[in-house]
Order: sequence, then structure tokens, then C-alpha cells
Amino acid sequence: MTGPARGAEEADPAALYRLVGDRVRAARKSSGMTRQDLAELSGVSPRYLAKLEGGDGNISIGLLKRVALVLGRPMAELLAEEDPLAPDLAQLSLLYRNACGATREQVFRVLDPGRLRAQKAERICLVGLRGAGKSTLGARIGADLGLPFVEMNAEIERSAGMAVSEIIALYGAEGYRQIEAEALDRLLATQSRIVLAASGGIVEEPQTFERTLAGFHTIWVKAAPGDHMDRVRAQGDTRPMAGNPQAMLQLREILKAREVSYRKAEHHLDTSGRSVEQSLQDLRGLIAAQGLLAGQGS
Repeated sequence: MTGPARGAEEADPAALYRLVGDRVRAARKSSGMTRQDLAELSGVSPRYLAKLEGGDGNISIGLLKRVALVLGRPMAELLAEEDPLAPDLAQLSLLYRNACGATREQVFRVLDPGRLRAQKAERICLVGLRGAGKSTLGARIGADLGLPFVEMNAEIERSAGMAVSEIIALYGAEGYRQIEAEALDRLLATQSRIVLAASGGIVEEPQTFERTLAGFHTIWVKAAPGDHMDRVRAQGDTRPMAGNPQAMLQLREILKAREVSYRKAEHHLDTSGRSVEQSLQDLRGLIAAQGLLAGQGS
């Protein structure tokens, strides 16, 4: 219906009373309440509720608010005009409430990319396993772009006043993850421009990783297992191989176990077989193409 007839219908108070009545009755029944239950809990008489549900009650705002509170529904939901998208919106709302942080982020990336971009400011976080090149590339790209560079383990050691190995020896992995979560929250609260190299195991604590995904433009810096091992050894750390013939197998298993989580990062950068300069050039191109900093992007 269009034109004046449509306007007259929408302005008809009786139509609104019927709509509210239908919604109150439906909400009551879905809550498993009798009309007497609703009356006792809301303080609105059964007689008045009967008239309301029958579409014959010009209920006051105050009384309707009481009814809405008992039913656990926003009052606006009872008063809103009929919307053909209402069933879909209700289902989407439920799905969104039950979704993980990464899925919620993906929804906003599609529907409202501007909001998501503003939320993440100029914060870039490199995630991935040790030896992928996070620290080397993070420090270089931070210097290139004029952004402060922070390595998560160094931040943890600074805040705790001891080495990571000592933290784990004293408090265990759980204590380390708690300090890591606190360090991340502190960076989110104080830094709007930063390049962060996350610890390889940040994905082991889902809530911490979801806050990372929500607060940073995340880039998974990945590499082949052989590259990981060679780079760690090139740094002078022979521990991965020393006395452990199964080291490569274990590394592959760790990569496989964490890959699902690492893939949740917005962007992926493969450094396999690439020199530092080549990977740095790739990273610069990715940041520019995706417009991760203010004033960049297509």
C-alpha cells in the first residue's frame, strides 16, 4: 500500500495497539509465562494485560516498560513498526552474539570497513611462529613508516622485570599468558600507532588472540618449516636441534596445530625462500595496498 492510504494506516492508533498486543502476547508465550505470571512480576493487572494483548489497551509508557523488563525485551522492540527484515535481523543478532571475535570482525569488515579501520587505528601486529621474520621485518617496517616497534616478549620482560624463561620457571605457561594479556591490553590502551611482533604462542590463549585481531591490523608472517629452523639457527640459537633428532617433526606439528588460528589474521605474508629485503618490500606493498595506515590505500 502506498500514498495517503499507507500514511493513514501507519497513523492509526488502533493498529499500533494491536501490534504491541500481538508482540507482548508472543513474547510472553515464548518465555513460558502465563498472563497471571506476567501480571504478578510486572505489577500490571491481569485485566489490563488481557486488554493489552487483545489490542484494546492504550497502555502508558511506564506500564509498558515494566512489561518489557519482565519479558526481557527492549521496549523499542515492542513499539517498532513491522519490518520485513525482522526475522532475518533477529537470527543474525543471535548468530553474531554467539560468534567468535574473528567472525564478528569479518562481519564488520564486509558491512562497515570504515568502523573497523578506525577501531584498529594505525596498529599493526605481526603474528606467526618463531623464525618467520616478525622481529626483523617489524623493526625495519616500523623505522620505514615512523612507527614505534615493540616485540611482545621484550615488553613482557620489561613489565615483569625478568626474562621470559624465569617467568615460565616461576609462574608456568599460564602465568606467562596472563602477563602477556596484561601487556597487550596496556599497549591497546596507550598506543594508537605501533608495529607489534607478537609471541608465537599468542594464539594459545583464544581471548588474548581475539583482542589482538580486534585491536590490530594483523598480518600472519609465515614460512616453510625449513626456513623457520634455518633462521633460528642463523641467529645463533642451536637449541631447536641440539640433542633432539625429532626437532623438525615437532616444528611441523606445532605449525599444523596453530595454522588454523594464524589464518584468522586479516592478511598473510609468505616469507618462504625470500630474503629480508624481498620480504620487506612485500610487506610495504601489502600495507600500502590494503591501506592499513591513514592516508594509504586505494
